[in-house]
Amino acid sequence: MKTNSSQKQPLYVIILLILAAEAVFILPFVLQRIFRTTFLESFSISQTELGSCFSAYGIVALFSYLFGGPLADRFKPNQLMSVALVLTGLGGLYLATYPNLFKLHVLYGFWGFTTIFLFWAPMIKATRIWGGKNKQGIAFGFLDGGRGLVAALFGSVGVLIFSLFITKDIELTTIEERQIAFKEVITYTSYAVIVVGIIVYFLLKLNIENSEKTEQNAKLITIENFKIVMKYKAVWLLMIIILCAYYGYKMTDLFSQYAEQVMNYNKIEAAKVGTYLLYLRPVIGVTIGLLADRTRASLWIIIGFLLMTITSLIFYLGIIDDSKTLLFTLSIGTMALGVYSARVLYFATLEEAKIPLAVTGTAVGFISIVGYTPDIFAGLLMGYFLDANKGAIGLQHAFGIMALFTFVGLIASYLFYKHSKSNSPDGL
Repeated sequence: MKTNSSQKQPLYVIILLILAAEAVFILPFVLQRIFRTTFLESFSISQTELGSCFSAYGIVALFSYLFGGPLADRFKPNQLMSVALVLTGLGGLYLATYPNLFKLHVLYGFWGFTTIFLFWAPMIKATRIWGGKNKQGIAFGFLDGGRGLVAALFGSVGVLIFSLFITKDIELTTIEERQIAFKEVITYTSYAVIVVGIIVYFLLKLNIENSEKTEQNAKLITIENFKIVMKYKAVWLLMIIILCAYYGYKMTDLFSQYAEQVMNYNKIEAAKVGTYLLYLRPVIGVTIGLLADRTRASLWIIIGFLLMTITSLIFYLGIIDDSKTLLFTLSIGTMALGVYSARVLYFATLEEAKIPLAVTGTAVGFISIVGYTPDIFAGLLMGYFLDANKGAIGLQHAFGIMALFTFVGLIASYLFYKHSKSNSPDGL
């Protein structure tokens, strides 16, 4: 059966996908990345307790990947994605009430359902359809790079809102005053996510509906899909690659904290570090995507892991302190290049691995079961080291663990490259 995935898709389809793909994760993840110390203070929780919230998210997400993947092979992406965005935004309005730790765990579990079961696989599948046969690199490059730009814009607006409600020097404010300002950030963000959900429902279906028709007729929620997917060696390697790359991505949560605790930036300056880093994602995403379409996506994933391993070792060795601002800037920029290169391309390799389009949702769900387990343990692991060793030492230990993960990812990505090259008819 011939699919319509090779048909040219309008540019605004990918723009809508970009907007939705990052908006849904702003509340669970991006706000904590940019305002990490403020978030901890406002909710009166420790690093480990925040990590346990991410674990609650990850446990629910684990099952959501499994069952949400096949769901994406049956229902239209706009329906699933719009409901996910609206529910996630409503959860944000509840977050703005500052629930206690138990209720915060429940909320993060709820977000694990809304952002993964209803959203993740439909978004990946729609992006693969948009890229067609020959533009997977640029499709996923646009997606992740554009997500970085959306996150940066959300972050910039968040920092602006936060600063508007801080009427004096940030270091002279009380926790209660910072709580009030941060509540405004959460509230405005939540409404924005809900609005994006409404836009997706009414506009996205008109643009990708035709490409989905042949897939809708297949009614592919069967155990046979999982059997098909598990036969591919590339699927198992991708599990390891995504696990290691995603752990590296989770570590970018600590850059703002490093800026504040080691480089001695104030809270607003530290939040800006996290925001500025996000602006690199669009540049890296589009550039790496274009390069990947001219070579191989797996080659650039190898390069990404190599850069992550080198820079995480630099942070682990404690070379960077407040007297080395330039080295700090260059190191986080280089690590961002490595992290975003791998992140941009790991699902672009589905075409390189010759995974059938008809089982894309199932493949994404199956790979993600293992690939995104850092949602369960990364926060707890980082929180343990950060709470056990305050300041620079704890951060060094956390980056040392990252170096181990990225080295394993480097090996797995090399094996994937060799495997896909040997299976390629042209040997390129």
